Amino acid sequence: MSLPPLVEPAAELTVEEVRRYSRHLIIPEVGMTGQKRLKNAKILVVGAGGLGSPALLYLAAAGVGTLGIIDFDVVDESNLQRQVIHGQSDIGRSKAESARDSVREINPLVEVVLHDTRLDNDNVLDIFSGYDLILDGTDNFATRYMVNDAAVLLGKPYVWGSIYRFEGQVSVFWDQYGPNYRDLYPEPPPPGMVPSCAEGGVLGVLCASVGSIMVTEAIKLVTGIGEPLVGRLMIYDALEMTYRQVKVRKDPNAAPIEKLIDYDAFCGVISEAAAEAAVDSTISVRTLADMLAARERGETDFLLVDVREPNEYEIVNVPGSVLVPKNDFIMGRALQDLPQDKPTVFYCKSGQRSAEVLALAKGAGFSDAVHVGGGVVAWVDQIEPEKPSY
Repeated sequence: MSLPPLVEPAAELTVEEVRRYSRHLIIPEVGMTGQKRLKNAKILVVGAGGLGSPALLYLAAAGVGTLGIIDFDVVDESNLQRQVIHGQSDIGRSKAESARDSVREINPLVEVVLHDTRLDNDNVLDIFSGYDLILDGTDNFATRYMVNDAAVLLGKPYVWGSIYRFEGQVSVFWDQYGPNYRDLYPEPPPPGMVPSCAEGGVLGVLCASVGSIMVTEAIKLVTGIGEPLVGRLMIYDALEMTYRQVKVRKDPNAAPIEKLIDYDAFCGVISEAAAEAAVDSTISVRTLADMLAARERGETDFLLVDVREPNEYEIVNVPGSVLVPKNDFIMGRALQDLPQDKPTVFYCKSGQRSAEVLALAKGAGFSDAVHVGGGVVAWVDQIEPEKPSY
């Protein structure tokens, strides 16, 4: 459905702005008025990562007058495969500051507002209140629900995007005119059920495809042209090169959103069973190193199980481990193969998946099983720094 323009037009465009945005100005649907609306718009991009990177660059190039950037993370080498707003020299820098510098290089006429902080219940309403539109490029469910609820409480629209491996999703949520994120996902998935991009990977260029669609939706909302994806979920499959749409409707029985909640508790980082299993059954990587040395000397014996995926195991692994992916335990195939005469130690990338497997093992009677806190990331950081991390 068509919606009224989100932003009133600015008073005028300078000669420099007319020259810069001339290819917009000659589009009848945009024209001078549309470009003036973009100049007057204030858009906040949540996350300067995979989706935020192309979004910020194209929003800046399009002439959005004020761009807010919120990100508390620093640039890591593994980001550069897809987060094109950062470069080699930015490794170790604040993502927000790196993104600001790239935006200024693209378009010095844009005002950039930095929020180099973690978005949480204490600041989200205050930060969002200064913007016309929110563009959500986050990659975790807790933040997505918080962004949604804050936008609903403030009556603001937001453009949402999600990516995983070869698939992307985009929609526009605006409670005043259609559904919000909770109408699409009333409940978060069980902890550990949906892997993150850090666990499952993402095709780098997918970020550009999905991010550019998000910017297109933002421009349509600001200028009032076209039909935004309100009430529609667009699904992009890069392998099949297909786009399809699914209708999203408001749930008439949904409870109204009246306040912010504890989103970490609502979504859960790990399941309650995993958290309970990990109590007194978590060892450090230094303890594991001592155990491996003792095993090498024949003083003890145990089975060390890597529960990640085969391609992750190929990147880096702990010496002396065997690979049994988490899904084999979920399906029940691997539990019967665990030894009864010696303890089992599980590890994954960071400790979340191994905690879930630990809960399954303990539930099956393997009371002496433990898992490694921090996983292979901590192992590389503290024990074998010469190995690659990811």
